Amino acid sequence: MNPITHQQLTTVSTATLCTALFKRGLRNQFLQNVHPLNPGLPNMVGPAFTLRYIPAREDLNPITVFADRQHPQRQAVERCPPGAVLVMDSRKDARAASAGSILVSRLMVRGVAGVVTDGGFRDSPEISRLSIPAYHQRPSAPTNLTLHQALDIDVPIGCGDVAVWPGDILVGDAEGVIVIPAAIADEVAAEAVEMTAFEDFVTERVLAGQSILGLYPPTEEQSRADFAAWRAARGR
Repeated sequence: MNPITHQQLTTVSTATLCTALFKRGLRNQFLQNVHPLNPGLPNMVGPAFTLRYIPAREDLNPITVFADRQHPQRQAVERCPPGAVLVMDSRKDARAASAGSILVSRLMVRGVAGVVTDGGFRDSPEISRLSIPAYHQRPSAPTNLTLHQALDIDVPIGCGDVAVWPGDILVGDAEGVIVIPAAIADEVAAEAVEMTAFEDFVTERVLAGQSILGLYPPTEEQSRADFAAWRAARGR
């Protein structure tokens, strides 16, 4: 992805990005019921590399399938590009794990930017101590094979009630994960940086006791002039 866009997206919140996307008619880009395991890490930013699970069928999904080097889950872990985010469609079902700490550790040492599932992770205490951003619904100890059958990689999926296409840009922060269509990522990132500057200005004024009326939104000329002076003084 554009390195300037990448850097910009590390500095903005998913809340601000939601508003920027809403202005463009996109209302449903924030993954539902997907939460950070390690919220103290910097923003997760990267293009999506996807893995799709379907309901497991017992005669096709015994534990011996992991001996196959071409197993889709294993291939996803080994083929997700450095800097990308592995996103898993686990059908919003956290009764069995989408992955565990060993696979997530492998993604981390390969340089993957993050890992996201709308299901659950096993070994979640261990994953929470890793330096790779990880997002899931809730902890889940059973192996994925009990409920999930890995089928496809790098295909369009649904995750947390949001459509995710390979190459879409994912941003995660301490609140959750948002999906930005790749075609508009540059313009959305640039606008979000501008919005963040204004929101920081407003926050400073509100904490100092100013009313939000005429300030947020800036319907008064004085508010716009004050913001311009604030930006100039801070180099923003």
